Amino acid sequence: MLLRKTNVREKLDLEKSKHSRSEAEVLSQVHDILKEVDKNHERIAQNITKGKHTPVNNFDFELLETSRIFHVDEIKNICINYRLRFLDSKYFKGEIPVEAISKIKALEKQHDLELKGFKIIAPSKLFKLEDKDDPLLFAPIANNYFYLIHQWGNDLHPLRRALMWPFKNIVNLTALVLVISYFATLLVPNGLFSKSDSTMEFWIIYFFMFKCIASVVIFYGFALGKNFNPAIWNSKYFNV
Repeated sequence: MLLRKTNVREKLDLEKSKHSRSEAEVLSQVHDILKEVDKNHERIAQNITKGKHTPVNNFDFELLETSRIFHVDEIKNICINYRLRFLDSKYFKGEIPVEAISKIKALEKQHDLELKGFKIIAPSKLFKLEDKDDPLLFAPIANNYFYLIHQWGNDLHPLRRALMWPFKNIVNLTALVLVISYFATLLVPNGLFSKSDSTMEFWIIYFFMFKCIASVVIFYGFALGKNFNPAIWNSKYFNV
């Protein structure tokens, strides 16, 4: 049975219990892409790749789609669950699609403003190397609310949340090490260290396995500068 890939936008929508965009909107956006790129294209690209942090954009609230407005707490929960980062767009090293710039131009015209202070949700590696995993582009509104402008790339692996579960906190990681140690102990042949099997021998081997595996995990964490999801979701530093 094939598992469906995880779509970060769908998870955000589920967090807010809102509906996704309509087919008519998608067709309209594709039509906009085919139009001639004007002088605002380069200005918008510069604002995305080199723009300074801007806490507020003065949107016309009556024109905003409520399904695209997300609070920073909702964004934080998704980033922690899937080990993603939410950073200023200037740190993003991937390619910004033309469709995203087209949407920004349409928003600027609709709201009569120049959008700045863009932020992106994406895996950590996308803030260093080009990749194709599901980035989402936001613009700040006010009071820790952000407006989702565009999503592109592929969906996340369907098991990403489960695979990132151990990195949420020290309790989860310890639980995983305990489970791995238990199964590793079961692989040790009976009577390897004594002529008769005993419960005491099993738990001694289990304790030894736990120390070995925990040592490897700790070394790996310190050597590569890894940290838990809540500590990195909005950090611009590689080793945190």
